[in-house]
Order: sequence, then C-alpha cells, then structure tokens
Amino acid sequence: MMRIVGRGFAGEVLGTFLLVLLTVGSAANAVLAPRLSPGAYGYDALALGSGLAVLVGVLASRSLSGAHLNPAVTLALAAGRLFPWRLVPLYLAAQFLGGFLGALGAFFAYREGLLAQGMPNVFSTGPGFLRTEPQALYTFSGPAVAETLGTFALMSVILAAGKDGRIVALWLALTVAAVGYGLGGPGGFALNPARDLAPRFLAWILGVEGAANSYLLVPALFPILGALGAVAAYRALDR
Repeated sequence: MMRIVGRGFAGEVLGTFLLVLLTVGSAANAVLAPRLSPGAYGYDALALGSGLAVLVGVLASRSLSGAHLNPAVTLALAAGRLFPWRLVPLYLAAQFLGGFLGALGAFFAYREGLLAQGMPNVFSTGPGFLRTEPQALYTFSGPAVAETLGTFALMSVILAAGKDGRIVALWLALTVAAVGYGLGGPGGFALNPARDLAPRFLAWILGVEGAANSYLLVPALFPILGALGAVAAYRALDR
C-alpha cells in the first residue's frame, strides 16, 4: 500500500512539475520575445506550448498516479466517487509542490531575460493576460466564466476519454490548446489551481508586481466549479 501511495505522490509531483515548467516557460517566451524582437513570438506559441506541456506531464506520470496534475480534477473525481477521498490530500500536496518546483525551474531557465526586462509576471494568470498596455480589457467576471467553462471542457474530455490509454494525453493536450484559443483571452486559461497558485507563490517570493492580488481567487475556485459541473453532467447523462 505504501508503495502505491509513494508512486502516486511521485507521479503527481513529476507530472505537475513538467506541466508547469513548460507552461510557465511558454509564457516567458511569449512575454520576453516580443520585447526583444517585436512580433517574433506570441499567443499561438503560448496556447500550443501549454497544450504540449499537458501532453508531456500526462505521459510522464500516467502510469504512476493516473496523471491528475490538477487539484480541480482530483476534487471533482473524488466528489463523483471516482477517486478515494483518503488520497486527495496527498495528491493536492504533490500537485502544489510540483507546480512550485516547475515554476522555479522556469525562473532559473529565464532568469537573465526576466531580470533584464524588469521581472514581468510570466508566472500567474490575470485579466488582460500578456497585454503590454497599462489597462486591462477585463475585470473578474469574464475570466471567472472562462475558467469555469474551460475547465468544464477539459474535465468533460477527461471523463469521456479516460479509458483510451496513452492516447488520452493527446486529447487533453489538444483540449487545453483549444481552450487557450477559444477562452484564454479574458484571463489566461489557468484551468488548474496548481498551475496558477504555486507559480504565483514563487512570484510573490520574488517580488513580482501583482502576484499577490485578489484575482488569485479566480484560478483558485472557478476551475473547481467547472470540473464539478462536468462530473455532475457526466453522471446525469450516464445513467
């Protein structure tokens, strides 16, 4: 039993580490490159990079932990009686630890560029994500709706494709990229509290402006709401 628990913890740390490392790295590329060479790199790379980050994380951890890599997924599966509640604290701790380490790895990789550009916030999401103008287009309501619906879409695919073996990683990667293109504009499509809160904590430690603001409630709560809604719909339709 302890071996199974240890594999689950290690798998969630590893998978979330890779997911956040490559997601935050994609954001760093998208933010830094246009400042150095206007128009060289942008939102397409961020959306695709985020999707491919999910692919890598899921492939690396699926055989160890089932590749939740997301507190919203773990909580929704437990609420739907598809995952044991006794393992939820372990998985959540592993996901946040992996997310923090992934963000730290991305910081060290991009440290020189980030410092040269005044430490822009590439770690966490927010209204007007990646905008360079001082004003943001959105407040909280648009991003909250986008996070809820985007995570609803992601969780729906997880539930529908969960028995497809390794190919599920590809479906999830494409889903995240699709959500990025379709719903990422208002707030940056975190879809995952560990993807936002753990890097946000690192950003706060580093003194990044705007890291510790009230917007953190949006990526903390609304992905969970979207995932729970998907499980409820799935169970209702599967009767």
